[in-house]
Amino acid sequence: MHSVSTFSQILTASTRCWHERDVDEFVLSLAIPIKLIDPLIQLPVIARHEQFSFLWDCMPSLCIAAAGQCQHFDLGGQQRFDLAQRFCDETFSRLIDAAPNGPNHAKPRVLLAFSFFEQIAKQDTDIGGKTTLQAVLPRWQLTSENQLAWLRLNAVVSHESDAREIAEHLWLMRDNLCNSILDHSGQIFDKDLVHSMGNNWCNSYRPSLSRGIELVNSGELKKLVLAVRQSIVLEKPFDPLFMLAKLRHHQEASCRFLWRTNKEQSFFGASPERLLSVKSGQVRSDALAGTANKNSQSIDLLRSEKNLREHALVVSSIVEQLVDFGLEPESPRAPELFKQGDLIHIHTPIFAKAKDRLPLHLLGALHPTPAVAGLPRRNALNWLRALEPFERGCYAAPIGWVDINGNADFRVAIRCGYSRGNQLDLIAGAGLVKGSSIEGEMQEVALKFAVLANQLNLGNGAYSNIFKRCSIT
Repeated sequence: MHSVSTFSQILTASTRCWHERDVDEFVLSLAIPIKLIDPLIQLPVIARHEQFSFLWDCMPSLCIAAAGQCQHFDLGGQQRFDLAQRFCDETFSRLIDAAPNGPNHAKPRVLLAFSFFEQIAKQDTDIGGKTTLQAVLPRWQLTSENQLAWLRLNAVVSHESDAREIAEHLWLMRDNLCNSILDHSGQIFDKDLVHSMGNNWCNSYRPSLSRGIELVNSGELKKLVLAVRQSIVLEKPFDPLFMLAKLRHHQEASCRFLWRTNKEQSFFGASPERLLSVKSGQVRSDALAGTANKNSQSIDLLRSEKNLREHALVVSSIVEQLVDFGLEPESPRAPELFKQGDLIHIHTPIFAKAKDRLPLHLLGALHPTPAVAGLPRRNALNWLRALEPFERGCYAAPIGWVDINGNADFRVAIRCGYSRGNQLDLIAGAGLVKGSSIEGEMQEVALKFAVLANQLNLGNGAYSNIFKRCSIT
């Protein structure tokens, strides 16, 4: 079938799918090109009557906005990556795409968010409660790439009248999007809306760092990545879309993401770290470890023995995992610097041919990398449970998508926060290896928190001084 752009063509395509079906009930996926619009700006339009919404913003490249749940799967427990792959396979096998010749960015996608741990110990932060996997085939999907935008509607069809109704809903939404006037570019987060901050994050972090450094210096662990949380109470609920729109200009190299389970709870961030992408049979993973302020003259990351050793552990672990999976990874001999906003990281891209390996099986092998957990992996995970007094939830876990052709993209959910009503929780961490110091790691986390504070327009207020003081207290 060819792309459709009139209501008559949409209706013809939907009824053709009904008559060509080989089951009584299936998922009809209708898609049409639409005038170039910004999915980030238009997300509130497609999510107006939906609880679930999602954003994946890599502009100026791919941008995805999605809302509603056509099919969904939640899981708490083990084998979640295998079960996620099975959900994707079964969902796509039941789906009939009425626009199979549309561009790659417009293909139907399953959206996935994992928790860091395969079991949730505490239920204080995780947006999925006790859920360790959330998989969604969205009802609405709005995408843009290379100056092209497409709108897609997924819905279960069991009668021919359903097919016509879906075509009508798609055309009506198209009109709503074309006629809406929305703009987040001028919106900012007002620092005066901060009501209070929780206990100073460094009060709980310093003793955990001390114990973590003992573990790496004794040789029990090669690396440990300890995270800490800072809670902020606001005068009114916070809308992450305003901040994510702003970050397009300040952090172009990041992937801005939003996973909103309902109108009150959101998980959002701007991740610089690709955990896994699969495109046309090619696999890519990024090793990212070692952090400094881009304006600082006090440290050269590529000459820092401690940071280079930390980075090498991440690279070797990712390579070993891919080799164990039967792949033949390749990477540059020397790392390079990667800039994200006000931060600089040491970066090494790693490539391989997929060899028909399924993306979510690969994802399960890679998560968690030493960049967000430690080495040896199992021992490090046990110590994270013991030393971190809060539940990571989706922090540092994979978030992303798989499309109907088996392409996939997953980021490590860092540089992030949770918003729940009037509460905002920010999370950051630092990697400990031999040579780490308490003050050095406190400074790194303070730097990351300061970047998050600036993104929220807290940088010039009295509250932002808390982030800066902790490293010298």
